[in-house]
Amino acid sequence: MLYIKNNNNSPHFNLALEEYLVKNFNEDFFMLWRDYPCVVVGKNQNTLSEVKIDYIEKYKIPVIRRLSGGGAVFHNLGNINFTFISNKSDSFNDYKKFTKPIIDVLNKLGVKAEFSGRNDITIEGKKISGNAQYEYKGRVLHHGTLLFSSTSQDVSKFLKVKESKFKDKAVKSVNARVTNIQSHLKQQMNIEEFINILLDHVSSLEGAKEYKITEEDINNINKLMEEKYLKWEWNFGKSPKYNFNKEVKYPGGLLEMFLFVDKGIIKEINIKGDFFSKFDVSNIENALVGVQHKKDAIIEILSLFNIQDYFSNISLEEVVNAMF
Repeated sequence: MLYIKNNNNSPHFNLALEEYLVKNFNEDFFMLWRDYPCVVVGKNQNTLSEVKIDYIEKYKIPVIRRLSGGGAVFHNLGNINFTFISNKSDSFNDYKKFTKPIIDVLNKLGVKAEFSGRNDITIEGKKISGNAQYEYKGRVLHHGTLLFSSTSQDVSKFLKVKESKFKDKAVKSVNARVTNIQSHLKQQMNIEEFINILLDHVSSLEGAKEYKITEEDINNINKLMEEKYLKWEWNFGKSPKYNFNKEVKYPGGLLEMFLFVDKGIIKEINIKGDFFSKFDVSNIENALVGVQHKKDAIIEILSLFNIQDYFSNISLEEVVNAMF
């Protein structure tokens, strides 16, 4: 097995790196990595139903879709991510196998960590790690989070924890009770020291040796990042089909939005309410069909109209906000 010391904190780069390793190598890999603050959604999730889009935009938090299924998670530098890549396809859904080395290290440090439920590691019944997997041509990518010194306030700020207005078949994230590893350690250490202990454990395993990412690797990873992980089409547009409805009361009247979205594109839209209008709102509806369910794209279209002719005393910004 090859292990990688990855000090890159770009979430787009790190998710592209995982895909690059699983699809372009034959060797087994282990890697630890951390991300700057971001939200990572599961492969099957409806991105807009998982994130608080206003806060995401206000704080400029990247939202990236990963290869594996499961729920949305918030990453920051207080969270460690670990990745195993294995050629043994029968390891798919064997979460215990890949979490065991992590649990072994924690146990050696005097922390009573254990595998729990479908895919978690817990300490005293509280979650420190969620895990997910992806398979590609017989190779299994297993990755998980490790909460070391993360803050739960960030999770509730950027991820929706109440029932969504979206009706879809996407997987919903679970707001689980969590704790940090650092709070349970018998001896004080910072996150870098803990990462080194994990790496030392894996590097001591039979056959383990370090792999250093080459300049050619970096160029290929950057290309994949730019073509996929930085793209709205992957991060938002890849969401399952969904119906969206929202009702907002403004001083200028009530707005009711009904949208059907497929692959991130508005296929149908109906705008109802008790607002006043000079012209028929169907002109707006027809113009928005075929447009990305994305604020910038919708603003671009609505800017072609005198919005007051269609929504008297309601601003363009208010109309757009009613669609998210």
